[in-house]
Amino acid sequence: MAPDIEEAEPLANTATTSSPNNPIVKPKPDPVLATCRCFSFVTVVASLLCIIANVFSAIRSFRNGLDIFDGIFRCYAVVIAVFVIVAETEWSFVTKFWKVLEYWAGRGMLQIFVAVMTRAYPDTYSERHEILLLQDIASYTLLACGLIYVVSGVLCLGFLKRARQNKEVSAQQAVKDLQELERRRAELEALLIVDTP
Repeated sequence: MAPDIEEAEPLANTATTSSPNNPIVKPKPDPVLATCRCFSFVTVVASLLCIIANVFSAIRSFRNGLDIFDGIFRCYAVVIAVFVIVAETEWSFVTKFWKVLEYWAGRGMLQIFVAVMTRAYPDTYSERHEILLLQDIASYTLLACGLIYVVSGVLCLGFLKRARQNKEVSAQQAVKDLQELERRRAELEALLIVDTP
């Protein structure tokens, strides 16, 4: 009986609702992963705001011809903010070539860098108040996200998230396998009923 209990443990995090013919097994959402996804969304939104603020500032710098170096600086900030967004997707392609973005402390430092670049030169050339407000909101939000990432990275919460993700993937695969077995069982029962005289 002990092996049955151990085999049931991976599916302990699933909720089952079943009808007589078609059982449906749904994994329960992991609160840690849900929190990480929400935080990732906030980080992406803050990065997008940084991109918008830097694009407006770059256009203003290039259009007025006031300071070409500020425009180039803003373009670099846009490119690095795009890296922040791509890092949040956690594509294996990205983490394969930039291993530092796999670790939360590395991501946090990159986010802090983008926030500082966005906030740099805020009062130059008497920019419009809306752009300054957008820069402040974007940079301080991304700065807060970066600080949370650095602290979480130091506390090794990234490893906890990856372990939970692996567990979730295993549970989803087990649910798919169980559904496939139930489908096959239903097919075999239908064949058995047809073959019986």
